[in-house]
Amino acid sequence: MAAKVEEGLKKLSVGEKNGKSDKSNCVDGLNNDSENEDSEDDDKEEGAAPAADSEGASKKKKKKKKKKKKKKSAAGPPRTVLSTLYPNSDYPEGEICEYRDSHLSRSTNEEKRHLDRMNSDYLTEYRHGAEIHRRVRQHAQKSIKPGQTLHEIANGIEDSVRALTGHPGLEEGDSLLGGMGFPTGLSINHCAAHYTPNTSSPTWILGDKDVLKVDFGVHINGRIVDSAWTMAFDPRYDNLLAAVKDATNTGVREAGIDVRMSDIGAAIQETMESYEVEIEGSTYPVKAIRNLNGHNIEQFSIHGTKSVPIVKGGDQTKMEEGETFAIETFGSTGKGYVRDDMETSHYAKKPGAPNVALRLSSAKTLLSVINKNFGTLPFCRRYLDRLGQDKYLLGLNNLVASGIIEDYPPLVDVKGSYTAQFEHVSYFVAFAASALMNTDYLAATDGEGSGEQGR
Repeated sequence: MAAKVEEGLKKLSVGEKNGKSDKSNCVDGLNNDSENEDSEDDDKEEGAAPAADSEGASKKKKKKKKKKKKKKSAAGPPRTVLSTLYPNSDYPEGEICEYRDSHLSRSTNEEKRHLDRMNSDYLTEYRHGAEIHRRVRQHAQKSIKPGQTLHEIANGIEDSVRALTGHPGLEEGDSLLGGMGFPTGLSINHCAAHYTPNTSSPTWILGDKDVLKVDFGVHINGRIVDSAWTMAFDPRYDNLLAAVKDATNTGVREAGIDVRMSDIGAAIQETMESYEVEIEGSTYPVKAIRNLNGHNIEQFSIHGTKSVPIVKGGDQTKMEEGETFAIETFGSTGKGYVRDDMETSHYAKKPGAPNVALRLSSAKTLLSVINKNFGTLPFCRRYLDRLGQDKYLLGLNNLVASGIIEDYPPLVDVKGSYTAQFEHVSYFVAFAASALMNTDYLAATDGEGSGEQGR
């Protein structure tokens, strides 16, 4: 989920069809076999026929009908609670790369390694969430196709996440134990981030010329795994996607304990802006969207206090041991700068929100629902509808105006431009810098467990 920077100040922002079995019809094949048997009996009865006729009959061999191969039915959406597949909570670690150069002592210091093993509970929760994200993401990458509505796509992803975590989220407090880390972002073309359809939104059908950013989070006990990728169904956008994916992977490689944010941003920008893309005869440089950032993640808070820029700058803040960061990059064929637009769907209660006397009873009631079901986790209006809330918009706007709830409108570049996003989550422990999903985490055919990669 994107973090937005506003004019000198870094403002953090929240930002299947089931394959039906194609059963082969074997009736014709069975009928043909019956006919062949009948003709064979007739030949036997004509034993007294002339030799020439006998030779002719013998040449008539029974033709075997080739059996049609049954097409494998497409796998349905994942539904098995993941913890039942890993009863000992030994979720996949994936690849771990140890530190090198000046940080080599972190890998060889047995004391530091021992301390990390003693504090491994939160890593287990992260790995649990990462494996759920991988399975849901993999199915989404294979099943999302032009012609689907954004409502169908969003509901499909979110139903899978809730099924795999084992937390449907319909009972009070259940969503705080596990489930959606934040709403499914489905931002198209010049919209870079933070769009998800509201229940009442007009039907939006995905087109074969669209560029779709898919961004969703999974959490276990507030440990949020945040990852995103971009899909396009026309090869003319390939270079745009390649530029942003390469930039994200560059950021992952550069990140680590004691690394300055400015150095990561400079490396990301250099990588991304070395690309250009040709669309309908015009060539566009790929620009890093300068007012969107990566961010650190804290328990039950998608955006912490640190931002990871994607352009060069003067931020000398360093990454520290024990922190978790979402390394995300955005590229555009437009101005490389986004602004708020369209109908808002994403919201989150501010950590340390002020204790304000609310005059509207609807606002008081809604705040109680938010506290009991989401806490400071991001949510969207569809989630309130799902809990049976209605006529809440006035109260919700009052909570936003009171400074208790933050709203996160969709972020757009100029109309006619195309944007892409890729995102990866890394955490930093004493002996290695690890990524919850490897740098090929966006391949739809990836069959491996969630990877971990370090510096």
